[in-house]
Amino acid sequence: MKVVICGAGIAGLALAQRLDSLGAEVVVLEKAPGPRTQGYMIDFFGPGYDAAEAMGVLPRIRELGYQIDELTYRDDHGRRRSRLRFAQFAKIVNGRLISIMRPDLERALREHISDRVDVRHATTLTRIDNRAEGVAVTLADGGTIEADLLVGADGIHSTVRGHVFGPEREFLRYLGFHTAAYSFDDADIHAQVVRQFCLTDTVNRQMGLYGLRDRRVAVFTVHRTPDPTLPADPRAAIRREYGALGWVAPCALAACPPPEQVYYDQVAQIDMPVWRRGRVVLVGDAAYAVSLLAGQGASLGITGAYVLAEHLSRADTIDIALERYEQALRPVVTDKQQVARNGTSWFIPAGTRQLHLRRAALKLARLPVIDRYVAGALAGKSTAIITNLRATSAVAGVSRR
Repeated sequence: MKVVICGAGIAGLALAQRLDSLGAEVVVLEKAPGPRTQGYMIDFFGPGYDAAEAMGVLPRIRELGYQIDELTYRDDHGRRRSRLRFAQFAKIVNGRLISIMRPDLERALREHISDRVDVRHATTLTRIDNRAEGVAVTLADGGTIEADLLVGADGIHSTVRGHVFGPEREFLRYLGFHTAAYSFDDADIHAQVVRQFCLTDTVNRQMGLYGLRDRRVAVFTVHRTPDPTLPADPRAAIRREYGALGWVAPCALAACPPPEQVYYDQVAQIDMPVWRRGRVVLVGDAAYAVSLLAGQGASLGITGAYVLAEHLSRADTIDIALERYEQALRPVVTDKQQVARNGTSWFIPAGTRQLHLRRAALKLARLPVIDRYVAGALAGKSTAIITNLRATSAVAGVSRR
C-alpha cells in the first residue's frame, strides 16, 4: 500500500511512523520549509499517551518533557490567588502525564521516522483526483503522485479538507477566543515561573507563563473576541489586548518577538459529519480539532493516527478500514469536544462572579473526593481504545491492495 500524508505535524508524523512500521510506502508532504519552532506547552495524557508508548516514542517524549508542580493564578501584583497541584491531576490519569512543548513532541515523533519515509518540505498540493481505486495528487511544481490513499493531516485550516469536503466555514465552530504563543529570554521572570504554569487571574483575557530549560520564558495568551478574523500584525494585537495586565505582563509584552515568530490563531473546533470520502481521509485537527480548551488535541492526533494505521493493517479493504477508524474514534472525539465547550467559563471567566467561582472551586479541589471530581471534569472520560487495539493486534504488516 502507498499512502500520501499531507502535513508533517503531530498527527501526520505519528501516522507516517506507524504506517512505515507496518510495511506501507509513505510520502509526507509539508508546506513549511522545515520543522516548526512555534507553539505552546501541552499536557500530554490519555489515549495519545498510550499510543506513543505502543509506538516506542514515549521514552523520548519523557526526556523532552518538563516537571510541573502546580498551576497557579496570580493577581496584578504576582500574588497567588488560587492553585491546582499537578499531583492531583496526575493521580486521575495514574501518573501517565507529561508536560511538553508542542514543537518538542513533534521532534520526538520526527526522530522515530525511518529513512524509508519520503518527507518533502516546502511542498504543496494543488489538485486531488479522488477515484474509487486510488488517488492522484498534483503538486505545485507540476509533479504528480499516485497512491492508494491520501490522508489530510494538515491541521484545522486543512487544504485537503477544502479540496475534497468543502470550504472551512461549513465545518469550523468558532469558540469566541483568539490565542497566541511565543518565548523570550528573561532570567528574573524565569526564576518566578519555573516548574509552574502561572496564569493571570483575570476576566475575558489571560496570559500564562512557564519556564523552559534554557532559562527562556514561554508565553501563552487567550482572550475573548466575537470576531474570528485574525489580525494583520499579531504582535500589535497581543500588546493591545493584554496591555492593561499587571505583574510581569508588561515585560513579557515588551519582549514579544516579530510577528513571524509568534503563533497566533482562532480557538475553534472542526465538526464534520464524515471524515472520509473515496480514497481520502482526514486525521487530527483537520477532521476533529477539539481546541486548546480541551487540552487533548495532540493526544487525539496521535490516537487517530494509530487507530487509522491499525485498521488499515487489519481490514480486508481500505473502505472497510476507513469506516472502522471513524466508528472507533468518533465517540472519543465527541466527548473531548463537549469537555471543551463546557469549560469555556472555567478557562476564561467572562465576569468577576465566574472568576470568584473558579477560585472557590480550586480551593475545594484540595479536599479528598472533590479533587478527583475537578480533575476528572478537566480530563473528560477515560478510554481504552489503544489498549484494546493492542490486545487484539495480530497482523505483522500492512496489506498491499
